[in-house]
Order: sequence, then structure tokens, then C-alpha cells
Amino acid sequence: MPWFKKKDSPKGPTENEERTVRTEGLFVKCAGCEEMLLKREFDENLNVCPRCGHHRRISAIERLNLTMDDGEWVEIDSGLSSTDPLSFVDTKSYRARLRQMQENTSLLDALITAQGTVGGRPAIVCAMELAFIGGSMGTVVGEKVTRAIELAIRTRSALVVFSASGGARMQEGAISLMQMAKISAALARLDEAGLPFISVLTDPTTGGVTASFAMLGDLNIAEPGAQIGFAGPRVIEQTIRQKLPEGFQRAEFLLEHGMLDAVVERKDLKDFIHHSLEFMGQNGKTPTRGNV
Repeated sequence: MPWFKKKDSPKGPTENEERTVRTEGLFVKCAGCEEMLLKREFDENLNVCPRCGHHRRISAIERLNLTMDDGEWVEIDSGLSSTDPLSFVDTKSYRARLRQMQENTSLLDALITAQGTVGGRPAIVCAMELAFIGGSMGTVVGEKVTRAIELAIRTRSALVVFSASGGARMQEGAISLMQMAKISAALARLDEAGLPFISVLTDPTTGGVTASFAMLGDLNIAEPGAQIGFAGPRVIEQTIRQKLPEGFQRAEFLLEHGMLDAVVERKDLKDFIHHSLEFMGQNGKTPTRGNV
């Protein structure tokens, strides 16, 4: 019996394989209308389906580049990372999960804080990264939002926060829930300073993030179709034993029931924020709430 045999020379790709290689990554399927569209069409339309208007989720960095003047900003508090306060382990250790997320996203945690200008006015803008453990809020996210608020007070800047989160981070237990109170207390100080806070809720914004700072804006706005709520629809249905209405927990439903101030398409969002800040701070001076 021979110990080895010479293999045939590798064949080139078949016609179908070659077609797959050439077209891979060129098309994307819209989650709204389920149409296959050129990725270039999505990119040129700010990741919004040109057919049905479905807003695809985008990264925190894309949010900041779309919002800040000329896409220019300086990152603040970039070096904060969790120390795994509870030594939490589920299917894998929390430390291992953090390392994996940090490698995948090139971020240390689920929020980026930027300092720059929005509509020519000084602004501190926070954007949550859903790809980092579902955008969950742990000690680092809570600390960074709180520091952003304190920086806004010191520099007399507006605060804008883009939320995209599954809620509080279970791997940090009650410590993550404490961030809700800490951020809310800091927002009270921002209010006393007479500085504006615009909260932008994107898909999804749920759990402890919704139950705290995401719904505490002077102006609460959302993108079309964004899921916004506390508990999930299935949990609610099982609890109340009733079928939920059509569109429940979607941005348009919340707007209709008075829980949002506006639903704004992504292409109009930057101008909407600019005009809102102009209204809140005429002539470059931010008035107190009673004068707005």
C-alpha cells in the first residue's frame, strides 16, 4: 500500500463559485421589505432602505460622524474599562466576554463620548455601541455618561445622547442598576445649570436605559421603527395575558401616545438637532428652562 499519492492539480473555481466570489458583499437584504439591494444604495442613503425606508442599525462612530460638525470630534474618557466587579461567569467568564467584545469592536466598552460642536454650538455627544454586549449599561457606560454630563456643565455645552441598548448589564448585577440613579442625579444638575439635553432613541432602546436617561431628555426623539420599551413584548403579554396592539413599543406608537416628542428620519436628524439646539439656546446663550 502506498504511503502517499499525488493529488490532482487544484482546479479553478466553477462558474457558480466565481460568480459568488465576485458578488459577495455587493448586495444586502433589507430587514423591512426583504428586498435584495446593492450595498452601495444603502451606504449612500445613510443605511436606510431606499425602497421601504427601513432604518438599519449603524455603529456609534457612524452616529458621531453624522452628527458632529464636519464629522470632527475628540473622544473623551476612552481608557475606561470594566474590572469585572462580581467575577461573573455564565457560559464563559465575563472577563473573557469583555476581551472578545473589545477585540471585535476595538472599543473598551459600549459607549463613546465625543466633544466638539453641533450646529456651531459646543456639545458633548454620547453614542452607544450595540455590538458591544448588546449596548448594555454597566459601570463604565454609567460612569462615562455621568462624566459627559459633568463636562457639559463645566464647559456650558449641550448634551446629546444616542441610545442603543438592551438595558442594564446583568454581568454586573445591582452595580449596573445603580448607574440609573447616578446618571439621573447628574441630569438633574444639568437641568439646574439650564443646559439642554437631547435624547435620541434608536433601535433598540430597552430596559434600564429606557427607564433612566433615555426618556429624561428635554427633547426625546427617535428614528422611525425603533423598538423602545422596558420589558420585552413577550414578557408583557405573558404577564397581562393579553395580545398587545399592532406596532406596540415602536417609535410611531410611542409618539402617538405622547411618550416621544418627534420621530425623525436619519437624513433629517442632524438638521433637526441643530434647529432644536438653536431654539433652546438663542444667540449662542443657553437660557434657563423657564425661559425656553
